[in-house]
Amino acid sequence: MRGWTVTDSAELYGISNWGAGYFGVDPSGDVVVHPRGEGGPVLNMPELVRDIRRRGLRTPLLFRFSDILHSRVKEIAGCFETAFQTFNYEGNYRGVYPIKVNQQRQVVEELVEFGRPYSLGLEVGSKPELLVALALLESSDTLIICNGYKDRAYMETALLAQRLGLYPIIVLDRSTELELLIKVSRELGIRPHIGVRARLAARGAGKWSESTGDRSKFGLSTFDIVNTVDRLRSEEMLDCLEMLHFHIGSQITAIRAHKDALREASRIFVGLHQLGAPMCLIDAGGGLGVDYDGSQTNFHSSMNYSTQEYANDVVAAIQDACSETGVPHPDIVTESGRALVSHASVLVFDVLGVDGVTRGLEPSAPVEGEDRVIQELYAVWKNVTHRNVIESYHDALQLKEEGTSTFNLGYLGLAGRARVEEFFWACCDRILRIVQDMEYVPEELQGLERALADTYYGNFSVFQSLPDSWAMNQLFPMMPIQRLHERPDRRGVFADLTCDSDGKVDQFIDLRDVRNVLELHSLNGQPYYVAVFLVGAYQETLGEVHNLFGDTDTVHVHADAAGGYTLEHVVEGDRVDEVLSYVQYDRRHLLERVRQAVEKSLRNGEITLEESALLRRRYEQGLSGYTYLERED
Repeated sequence: MRGWTVTDSAELYGISNWGAGYFGVDPSGDVVVHPRGEGGPVLNMPELVRDIRRRGLRTPLLFRFSDILHSRVKEIAGCFETAFQTFNYEGNYRGVYPIKVNQQRQVVEELVEFGRPYSLGLEVGSKPELLVALALLESSDTLIICNGYKDRAYMETALLAQRLGLYPIIVLDRSTELELLIKVSRELGIRPHIGVRARLAARGAGKWSESTGDRSKFGLSTFDIVNTVDRLRSEEMLDCLEMLHFHIGSQITAIRAHKDALREASRIFVGLHQLGAPMCLIDAGGGLGVDYDGSQTNFHSSMNYSTQEYANDVVAAIQDACSETGVPHPDIVTESGRALVSHASVLVFDVLGVDGVTRGLEPSAPVEGEDRVIQELYAVWKNVTHRNVIESYHDALQLKEEGTSTFNLGYLGLAGRARVEEFFWACCDRILRIVQDMEYVPEELQGLERALADTYYGNFSVFQSLPDSWAMNQLFPMMPIQRLHERPDRRGVFADLTCDSDGKVDQFIDLRDVRNVLELHSLNGQPYYVAVFLVGAYQETLGEVHNLFGDTDTVHVHADAAGGYTLEHVVEGDRVDEVLSYVQYDRRHLLERVRQAVEKSLRNGEITLEESALLRRRYEQGLSGYTYLERED
């Protein structure tokens, strides 16, 4: 058998398929980052982790690569510019970033900075997000798209933003919002920039497809849109209606869904123009996907199109509808948040230990007098072949059940039951080794790999750092960041630090199907780090403090041309007392309660003075410490 190479590891984990040119493996077997794309500076991830830990930060650790954010803004804008030139489009591209996708201040501020040459604006869906946009944007060249439920305060704030030289567009998501907008704009004497969100018949594709179509949560029917035009005309405000907005869901996996929606929306846009509304903007919403598994298919964790194909289809559909009817080409707005930020964030955690079925060991032969079940299981194990794997599996299952029954009836001792389990798992291991070389695996044996997988205990919380993995079975690329020049000798799943049985990751990306295990290395006494990639969208915002595990330490890394880096921002993760305060526990009150308990134990002679001092010191240190386990290198 030939030796293992880093190329084998790159193919095994599919890093070139989902990495989009930002991630790779170097000849020493380490994962490297190309923050500005291929041909730019290269950063070694294991070295980054070691350097940052030496600075006093801890794992789990979230990396945000600022240069990747910059690259994503440039790429998406560049794709639309290419499409404009290809189709002789006469409008402009006006991208906006939906704050809800990742609301962290450093992320939003960097996107605003990087997006300034491309007039990147912000999309807001609530009053708090609107307040962020007002503070960060400075020019009328950048749009503020105001979506979501709106009350008087929301509308007043959006309208008054015009006095700051900003360009807020209030999108009518529900027909009842129109009267309030008319009333507030009259009172303030400010003519609004209005958009209408169309509820399309076209549906999305992927996990969120059920939230689209005729019964989607937001949007106006064509009947409502026509009534809106009539009402605005009656108030002499039809000139305020500038934009058509539509959205068919997040992570659209199939380009056909985009095409269908664009065809329908373009016709609505033309129709509004023909009704007399001076439409100059069309907002295609979000939905530009991310290829999490690298398969380039319409699987829910992938997408069967490129960013350039998406841009081409958006521009072509709008151009066709407008040119055919003589309507001026509008500026095009998109809200591609997931595609902007997903690649920029990587979660790294350390493995604390491994638990699993011992594999590859040969159990000792039964001795005289051992139970019949043990003798027969030994015979099954000795005689497993390619020809009898199914029969051997059935025999092993039956004998294991007999051994359990015999134990429950008191005829087999605890040591005997342990021997039954030892031989059963040895049979399964030998069967699995044969099955892995078979072109077709019988259905009954397809669960063996999962059953024999090791459990790698990771120093992280699924609920805090990967909530979509838990809630929606979202797949994220995962792989070790070192030792990739070595052949992985184990197959495992991950369990997190929480005491919840759902706190695990046991589904992994694959080009053909979802894998139940991930190839990993045996622990060798050195820190073993695993990275979860493409976690920049939604994960930080949706995370929860299950078992009171809080935010992780976070660093913003900026690469320089010489191959070095600068930490632009360092955001320390939650301390224990901070997380406790979220659920209304006060640090001083807790310390006082413990002090009283210590004094009582001292009076009763249950604890020494030295022990009491150590306990109080550890308690105070615990309140100030990281919510995750802290490894000493």
